[in-house]
Amino acid sequence: MESAVLLAMAFDRYVAICKPLHYITILTGPFITKTGLAAVTQAVTLMTTPPFLLRCFHYCRGAVIAHCYCEHVGVVRLACGDIRFNNIHGIAVAMFIVVLDLLFVVLSYIFILRAVLQLASREAHYKAFGTCVSHIGAILSTYTPVVICSVIHRVARWAAPHVHIFLAIFYLLFSPIVNPIYGVKTKQICDHVVSLFQRKNV
Repeated sequence: MESAVLLAMAFDRYVAICKPLHYITILTGPFITKTGLAAVTQAVTLMTTPPFLLRCFHYCRGAVIAHCYCEHVGVVRLACGDIRFNNIHGIAVAMFIVVLDLLFVVLSYIFILRAVLQLASREAHYKAFGTCVSHIGAILSTYTPVVICSVIHRVARWAAPHVHIFLAIFYLLFSPIVNPIYGVKTKQICDHVVSLFQRKNV
């Protein structure tokens, strides 16, 4: 869902910078509603299959997962059967979301960069880039931990359980905190983080 929202925001930036005179006619209420429904449909479709895949297994390795929340990979590791399909499905879904959405985001920024470089004044360059910087920061803060966690989950299976737990918590907390759109720029969050470090004498 978050990936789809970032893609929608990239399209919004593209229209605002490349087709500013048509912004109101392109991003109408019905179009925004359809975009939101498409994002929800994609998220629900991709996240509905794992519970059904998990029901096919017999679980003989206990009833406690080595995780702090009910993660698909943690539950699959308790199964006795062949879990290769589940692993392939997890990687395929991650790649579908990350690669496809990121591809469209990169394409939109190529068009944006081309349009910005055609602007005459330097002030217009800064203004256009300024509207994109926070979105690029949000993309990096979202996709980077996802890719790192996904790779480590598949590659470093030998790592201790607390390493995987730390990475999962890191992904859940890091992205929202450093997100420049609704995280770092939020005054209450900044004030709380500063006061937390002051109490710890850091």
